[in-house]
This record gives sequence, structure tokens and C-alpha cells, in this order.
Amino acid sequence: FDGLDMQTDPCKYFTDGKVKASTMSLSVLVAIEMFNALNALSEDGSLVTMPPWSNPYLLLAMVVSFGMHFVILYVDFLADMFNVTPLDWDEWKVVLAFSLPVIFIDEILKFVGRKMSEKELKQRMSGELNGAKKNQ
Repeated sequence: FDGLDMQTDPCKYFTDGKVKASTMSLSVLVAIEMFNALNALSEDGSLVTMPPWSNPYLLLAMVVSFGMHFVILYVDFLADMFNVTPLDWDEWKVVLAFSLPVIFIDEILKFVGRKMSEKELKQRMSGELNGAKKNQ
């Protein structure tokens, strides 16, 4: 708990520890939105077939957004103004662990959507072919 002694004052977490928790929550939200922007490159295409560098402006926007977030976290007077605290590498790993699954979840949903579309297209095509054979 970031050096907080829960034995002597367990309620101190709700004053001092709250800043760390809210900073991590904010960082998770920022990261999820940036990763979700990657998912929006294509409605049903995978990031493997449509790589992020296909839209350099999106990558630039992500770098700027993450950069501004880092400035707010690591510049002291801004961190005080926004009531956030710098995160260490272990905390960033937790942020990424909660944020990165949005990419994998969306890739799975896109895969399922593609399979359903393929199945529907095959059904339509076979129905049209059967209808054309009947008309002959």
C-alpha cells in the first residue's frame, strides 16, 4: 500500500492511498481508450490485417494523448493540480494488465463477427443459386 502503515491508521488509505488508486484508475481509462482507438481502425478487420501504422495520424494522436497524460503525472505542479501521483513500473504493469485485454476482446468479437458474416453470405449465395436453378 505504497508505504502506508495499515496497522496504526487503517483509515489513512482513504485519504493518502486514494490518490494512488484514482491515478491508476485514470491511467487505465486513458490506456483503454487509446487501445480502443486501435480497434476502431476497422469495424471487422483484425489488427493483423490492418496494422496500426496504416493510420499514422491515429498513432500520432495516441502518442500525444499518452504524452500529455505522462506530463500530468510526472510534472509535480500539474500532478498536484490534477490530484494525481506518479506511477512506478510495477503500477504501470497493472495498468497495462487491465487495459490490454480490450484489444484481445475486440479481436475475438471481430473474428466471431467475420465468421457469422461469412456464414450468412454462404446461405444467401446458396439460396440465390437454388432459386436460379429452379427458374431454369
